[in-house]
Amino acid sequence: MPLKISLKPGEKFVLNGAVIENGDRRANLVLQNKASVLREKDILHAEDVDTPVKRIYFPIMMMYLSDRADDKLYDEFVLRMNEFMGVVSDPQTLGLCVNVSRDVMASEHYKALLGCRKLMTYEAERLS
Repeated sequence: MPLKISLKPGEKFVLNGAVIENGDRRANLVLQNKASVLREKDILHAEDVDTPVKRIYFPIMMMYLSDRADDKLYDEFVLRMNEFMGVVSDPQTLGLCVNVSRDVMASEHYKALLGCRKLMTYEAERLS
């Protein structure tokens, strides 16, 4: 099933590890096959990894964008997820953590990133 992406002028995205920037007009792209795509708003830069959930999100994002398995990234994810789950007591949030972990183990990294976004919302509510 094709993926349609609508881009704003100047918007950047990553396609299979390549950073692509749209020109000065709105554009629509249709990807006809499976590819790793992240919009600029979903990309987390290393210098912005400053909360526990972002420490979970970052290695998942890197696994998603990588074209090969990386044990170091997986180990970092496991470490950070275990740390986070060790301090969370809310059953719903723990369930979300389990789902993210299952998605990572199944190599469903984009789905895991979506789950991490929900964890970021939870974290932001607790930190504010």
